[in-house]
Amino acid sequence: MGCARELVALQHDDFQVLEASAAAGGLASSVVDAHGFTWDLGGHVVFSHYGEFDRLVAEVMGEELLHHERSSFVRIADRWVPYPYQNNLRHLPGDLAEEALVGLVRAGTAAGPSGSDDFGTWMRGTFGEGIVRQFMQPYNEKVWAHPAAEMSAGWIAERVSVVPWERALAAVVHRRDEPGWGPNNLFAFPASGGTGEIYRRAAVPLAGSITYTSPVQRVDPFARTVQLAAAQDVPAVTVPYEHLVWTGALDTLVRSIVDVPGAVLCAADSLTHNSVTMVGVGYGTPATDDRSWFYFPEPDVPFYRATNFAKYSPANVPGADTQQFSSWMTEIASSPWRPLDSEGLVDRVDAALRRVGLVAAEAPRVSAHVEHIDRAYPVPTLGRDEALAVIQPWLMAHGIYARGRFGAWRYELGNMDHAVKMGVDVARLLVAGTPEEAWS
Repeated sequence: MGCARELVALQHDDFQVLEASAAAGGLASSVVDAHGFTWDLGGHVVFSHYGEFDRLVAEVMGEELLHHERSSFVRIADRWVPYPYQNNLRHLPGDLAEEALVGLVRAGTAAGPSGSDDFGTWMRGTFGEGIVRQFMQPYNEKVWAHPAAEMSAGWIAERVSVVPWERALAAVVHRRDEPGWGPNNLFAFPASGGTGEIYRRAAVPLAGSITYTSPVQRVDPFARTVQLAAAQDVPAVTVPYEHLVWTGALDTLVRSIVDVPGAVLCAADSLTHNSVTMVGVGYGTPATDDRSWFYFPEPDVPFYRATNFAKYSPANVPGADTQQFSSWMTEIASSPWRPLDSEGLVDRVDAALRRVGLVAAEAPRVSAHVEHIDRAYPVPTLGRDEALAVIQPWLMAHGIYARGRFGAWRYELGNMDHAVKMGVDVARLLVAGTPEEAWS
């Protein structure tokens, strides 16, 4: 979408968008269930590193955005610890706070982690054994559904707050909370329609250039053609191209390419992703909780995150009536390493929401909606960068530009603003020869 919009802005109209789904939005889509509750496909909020994304949102949404200050917490030992956990240790029971501080001081006065460390080693070298045992390792292995020891630490950047031990100690001693941290400390959300409303609107002026329900089955980089999958009573269609901008999964692309070199295929086969099952539960009680979202590292809760979705916008519940309805959107990650236990999943999610106190014991459950996202996050494994260094140059040498969360296969460039910016950049590259910024 970002690429198509920029091509139009550059007065280049010779392009076609082939969308595999029946609607725009991809992983940033939203759905409305049978009872009138709106759900996103996982947790999304609107914040940005790039003016290009800001302009898209402003153009398509205008004033129809609600603005929030993030209020998020970690559930540990039956307590709510403000996020980031490592910045707010004073909220822990004494024994856990002591363990966390001792480990943090030891880590902070040691040599420190290496840039080449795996994620597990990096966590211990940065935060110490206490914080890693209590929160960092169980939470990250719950959300990634992948062993921390097999992940790279190169994706961290602004994703994880690194607090000096002196500041953490002072916060505990003086009983003060750390100020808000992170790029999503302030965020926006569409007043209606969920996150997907942004892309539904963005697609409208591009309607003549988008073909929906058109999954690509085969790519011939030598003849420069793509073959669309055949549908009922519709034969396979072959579409020529000069340049191909691919925003689907990188490994799927490579496996669809005619006569792809074995080294490129082998590199693609090494890429790893997780899946996320979104379970949204609507209740017939008022939305009185003013907090945003919550993290759950402990194993007795099936989800790693719960979002107070009615807080994001009243329109996320039927009739925008938050005096009568509330809604909670939860996420459960899975992979071959951490298989999904789907047996009684909705009931277990509902019970956990009540057990931790987010939902009252007597609250009537009026809706439950489940969406399984097979490819949720590309996992930054230890060998990822080496694999990408094989795949991406070969693709670009053949006029194929794989961008977006799963096209670039870089979680650190996995937000909506990153995806839009990558699309804008590649359009500028192809039309005007302007070097890419975000992807590079």
